[in-house]
Amino acid sequence: MAKTNGKTEVEMNSLDLEHELPSGESQGADSQRAQNEPGGASTDSEVEKLKAERDTLLDRLARTQADFDNARKRAFREQQEYREYALTETVRSLLPVLDSFDRALEHNPGGSEFRSGIELINKQLHDVLSKLGLRPIPAKGESFDPHLHQAVEMVDSSEAEDHQVLDELQRGYKLKDRLLRPAMVRVARNPKS
Repeated sequence: MAKTNGKTEVEMNSLDLEHELPSGESQGADSQRAQNEPGGASTDSEVEKLKAERDTLLDRLARTQADFDNARKRAFREQQEYREYALTETVRSLLPVLDSFDRALEHNPGGSEFRSGIELINKQLHDVLSKLGLRPIPAKGESFDPHLHQAVEMVDSSEAEDHQVLDELQRGYKLKDRLLRPAMVRVARNPKS
């Protein structure tokens, strides 16, 4: 055992243990000592100010992260809408071509090789556009729906129900769930129904 100033290590450890305070008392004594010393109360208020500042900064950080997430989601949504809008305009510009093919096939009933070639091209064009999400709107024989059909003429008819579509003058289309062009139709008017 080593001796320091005439006392052994065991004696010094026992003296240190005698002077230790229980955990609750040591904290109270430290805070009491801090308050009794000049500037002790100011350290407590500084700690509270720092805690308040930390909480404010953490709140601002959380809000900034939320704003960033919202901006990222909004940019992604706008990019998707732009893509769909670009596709919409492209498909809309092809609708007159589809109409021309339909009219050509209606007015040339013969079974020539030329007609079969046009039918094949028409089918290929319809297949490609349907893969992009283009769907024709059913019209003839359906009940008139102002959200999907554009009434060009009302025809008095006792053979059809009131507001039933008699003829489709121009086919309407939807691109995915968006109306691209309403169907132009002739609608029955039957006062007896």
